[in-house]
Amino acid sequence: MRCLLTGFPGFIGTRLVRALLVDDDVVVDALVEPRMVDRARAVAREFGDRVRVIEGDITEPRLGLDEALYVDLADTVARVYHLAAVYDLAVAEAIATRVNVEGTRHVLDFCRGCARLERLHYVSTCYVGGERTGVVLESELDEGQGFKNHYEATKFAAEVLVRDSMPQVPTTIYRPGIVVGDSRTGRTQRFDGPYFILWFIHRMNQFGLTVGTMGSEEATFNAVPVDFVVDAIAACSRDPETVGATLQLADPDPLTTAEFVRVLSRALTGKDPRGPAVTDSLLRPLLSLTPVRRYVGGTPFESLVFLHHPVRYDTTEAGRHLARSGLTCPPFHQYAPVMVDFFRRHLGDEELRAPV
Repeated sequence: MRCLLTGFPGFIGTRLVRALLVDDDVVVDALVEPRMVDRARAVAREFGDRVRVIEGDITEPRLGLDEALYVDLADTVARVYHLAAVYDLAVAEAIATRVNVEGTRHVLDFCRGCARLERLHYVSTCYVGGERTGVVLESELDEGQGFKNHYEATKFAAEVLVRDSMPQVPTTIYRPGIVVGDSRTGRTQRFDGPYFILWFIHRMNQFGLTVGTMGSEEATFNAVPVDFVVDAIAACSRDPETVGATLQLADPDPLTTAEFVRVLSRALTGKDPRGPAVTDSLLRPLLSLTPVRRYVGGTPFESLVFLHHPVRYDTTEAGRHLARSGLTCPPFHQYAPVMVDFFRRHLGDEELRAPV
């Protein structure tokens, strides 16, 4: 079975290729933008001739491919996995629109022309819910919500396109929460997202200080380990009952953001946060300074809002389908020590630092 995959050699994409190749009949064509081709080819050597790296560009019509190759792929591809996106919370609107929205539009155009298409597997995000509070259902999308950043807004717009195409393109939509490292090894590709909290705790600890209380007892932090996300997508690829489903790959019982910070602080320093609250009004002006932002691992002030956003992502449909494969999202406290240990051991690895 021939698959076309975007988002290689990214954090999730590379792991997903490995999981898909467990099936002996699967071969993967990885569509890779020009600047990533050399790295992609180096990573693809692990998979031998079962992974072909194709230079292309989802932001271009017909995926930036020459006509003969585009037609050949359209005639032979049975599954499409669309993972490529800009995930930066501070991304400019024009860039986010070009990659997340127009890129998805071009992938959908390709899918409509595929002679043998079995299914599109589209990776969205829970955060298409934007500024909504309370419980967000898997069946819901456009509820008139606003958005905290251009990343959320453009992923929402892209999912609208995907949903509108579902009568012509059989699709499964996956909405992961905030993806962190492997729950068994802690390995991650970059110290961003919740790792910014670890950086802040680490820097305070270097001065012999304990971080003050952070987060909220009302808001939740929905972290999910990358191995759960990959295993879920791979399992659903083999399950015809998931066609047409939207699955929120989220923690069904997330910690409050305050407890999330406490768990990280205990794992890293052996101490609970205590002392004056670390507020947005304190952090925002500090994080506007590039040297400060670099010192705390590249933390963008755009990430602060997630510590105070009271929202839960319902996982009823995901839980029902994944139960057939014996998959459940592990609770954060279970793998937090592994995640923190990897962070501690790789603090000096510049490749893992978020860009500033």
